[in-house]
Amino acid sequence: MNLLLDTHVFLWFINGDNQLPDSIVEKITDRKNNCFTSIASIWEIAIKLSIDKIEIQGGFKTIENFLENNDIEILPINIRHLKELLSLPRHHNDPFDRLIISQGIAEDMILVSKDRNFNDYNIKILWKNH
Repeated sequence: MNLLLDTHVFLWFINGDNQLPDSIVEKITDRKNNCFTSIASIWEIAIKLSIDKIEIQGGFKTIENFLENNDIEILPINIRHLKELLSLPRHHNDPFDRLIISQGIAEDMILVSKDRNFNDYNIKILWKNH
């Protein structure tokens, strides 16, 4: 499976947060699955770190090592993603989430998220909040 980790899932995974169910951790760490996080998530994390809205053990510098050590690839933004973004209905207004949704649809990935706002989009979701 190709899994696209939503920003909060990526953060919870990095921090070992118990809000992330063991079943999801198992999917992320299963070497049979290909895991990705959007560059939009990394951008969002950098912004939130800079305004002290979130905290990561070891700070931002640990993200690159964490990605490599856990075989999580960064998904860059491309034109197909932006074209998909233009056609998305306005169910959700967060620009980072809209871009992540667009990337998941364009790349036919399974989005790993607890965000129930994603339920209104035509995307495969693992672990949405009903």
